[in-house]
Amino acid sequence: MPQKNLRFGLFGARGIKGGDAVAAQLDRLAGGIATPVTSKRGWTARLNYLTRTDHARAAAKAAGLTVTDRTLKAWRGGKRTPSKASLQKIERAYTAVRRQNVAKHLLKRLNRDGRGTRIEIHPLNQSQVPQRNKRVLTHRTMNVRKWDRLVGAWAAGDSRELEAGWDDAIGDLGSDWGGYEYVTNVGFAA
Repeated sequence: MPQKNLRFGLFGARGIKGGDAVAAQLDRLAGGIATPVTSKRGWTARLNYLTRTDHARAAAKAAGLTVTDRTLKAWRGGKRTPSKASLQKIERAYTAVRRQNVAKHLLKRLNRDGRGTRIEIHPLNQSQVPQRNKRVLTHRTMNVRKWDRLVGAWAAGDSRELEAGWDDAIGDLGSDWGGYEYVTNVGFAA
């Protein structure tokens, strides 16, 4: 049952929380800058994204990127490079702003005017679990019609709300929905 996996992996099961799997798939769908933030091209592209408009600058500041205009100018001019801590802040701010910018579009595509989107749920990996402790879990498909809670939590970076949204979504699986708190993957397209 959900919330009963207090010691997940005790017998060798492997997987990730369902909400985290949904977030990973939403990140893949959101796309973004593929170049790593550690390269000059990567952090320059992210800074351009975060500072091109007043709205983007305000969102970046709200997401935790608080550097002076002088520092930004030095970074862009090649006179200085961001520290590792600054690179992490740039990446976190970029991810947060990118999620906020694409959330509305993804939500519209996933909800599809009330028709929803079909998802595939791959159960947790039980290959290392002793036979007597294995659960019977199969690959499942289902249609999720209301994505508002999941996408909203993803855009806000709220993992607790994401898990609550996942629990709501898998409630339609019937009596074995508790077996899908942890999964290996959740797949869907938008």
